[in-house]
Amino acid sequence: MKKVYVLGGAQTDFGRNWSKEGKGIIALLKEVIDDGLKNIGVTYNDIKNLNKEGRIACFVGNFIGEYFVDQGHLGALLTEVNDAFYGVPSARYEAACASGSVALDAGITKIRAGDYDLVLVIGWELMKTVDSKTCGDFLGRAAFYESEAKNIDFPFPKLFGRLADETVKKYNFDNKQYLDCLAKISVKNYNNAKRNPNAQTKKWFMNEEQARERGTATNPTIGGMLGTSDCSQVTDGAAFVALSSEKIIIEFDKVKERCPIVKGWGHRVAPMKFEEKMKESVNNEYIIPWTRQAVMDAYRRANMTVDDIDFFETHDCFTSSEFAAISAFGITEPGKELEAIQSDLTSFNGAKPVNPSGGLIGCGHPVGASGVRMFLDLYKQLTRRALGYQLETANNGMMLNIGGSATTNYTFIVGKDK
Repeated sequence: MKKVYVLGGAQTDFGRNWSKEGKGIIALLKEVIDDGLKNIGVTYNDIKNLNKEGRIACFVGNFIGEYFVDQGHLGALLTEVNDAFYGVPSARYEAACASGSVALDAGITKIRAGDYDLVLVIGWELMKTVDSKTCGDFLGRAAFYESEAKNIDFPFPKLFGRLADETVKKYNFDNKQYLDCLAKISVKNYNNAKRNPNAQTKKWFMNEEQARERGTATNPTIGGMLGTSDCSQVTDGAAFVALSSEKIIIEFDKVKERCPIVKGWGHRVAPMKFEEKMKESVNNEYIIPWTRQAVMDAYRRANMTVDDIDFFETHDCFTSSEFAAISAFGITEPGKELEAIQSDLTSFNGAKPVNPSGGLIGCGHPVGASGVRMFLDLYKQLTRRALGYQLETANNGMMLNIGGSATTNYTFIVGKDK
């Protein structure tokens, strides 16, 4: 199989509200694609020329544009951005909050197979077109809607609140100790976001006192034990990543050693219903075993272990999901996650930093864009372009992007080509 190089990309400022700016989908796509092409040194004329030879394709990640912006057929929509996309193979990929990752997976596969030499992956979601309650209902379609979300206010905070309940029960944690660790996760991600110029919460306030005081005016309870401090954001945004074959590296005079490669990936699907997930995991040491398996698949394909990974971007849609990801990555054994959090092992300056970007809680969570944004942040760290939030050591990075209640699980390992 051919190597897949990462050329770079772009991300919009996740703190923006595009509806308030009077801008819509085309403005969002045009901005992120223009910025992305500029950053990778490719022009719209280059796209036209590559398309004449059938060497370029586009892959779009989006969860539910039909509800938020009344628009489907989202692959073809790129033709409204620039006529360079006329004739370019393009389609939309959907796997709830892992929509960006399934688009990346499709693009990576096409490069590995030698079908295309340049693949553009664009993930996006405009979510601030509706009020928060309606947004929660739309997002409920990522669960089994009829039984897990229909006529339920904010169904996903409740599902991940149940994950918190089940985690405490499975590992016999002290409730307060567990919740205090979730508060530390929240504060870590808010603090990391302050370094990231594109993060939604870069100017927001959060400290451990507020994060611990759930059920108060400053941190209302939103699902089970969880407060709003444990919850990721409603976000407008888009992210763009360019993947290429070695031919493009040569043709566009790229320095191969400065372009990271995709080293491993994993993709596993757990039972759709949360209740079935918990039944299945009763006799497994992991609370979400298919998430762990997706991680193990990526390690196997990359011929790596957790010891080879310098940093992680994970799907902290809620603090309870980042908590479970710590053992899924292998940073600790299952049931030992508290120790990693209390010792600051996963903090920005820790030995295994998790979410240096701020994650979904700090950076933001435009659901169709999140997988692409996480992948882009792996690239930024590896090429020392993570301005303001650059880690000292970054040779190999891993990401975990989940859709639904850890139903679709995607992992990627990206690293320097040595």
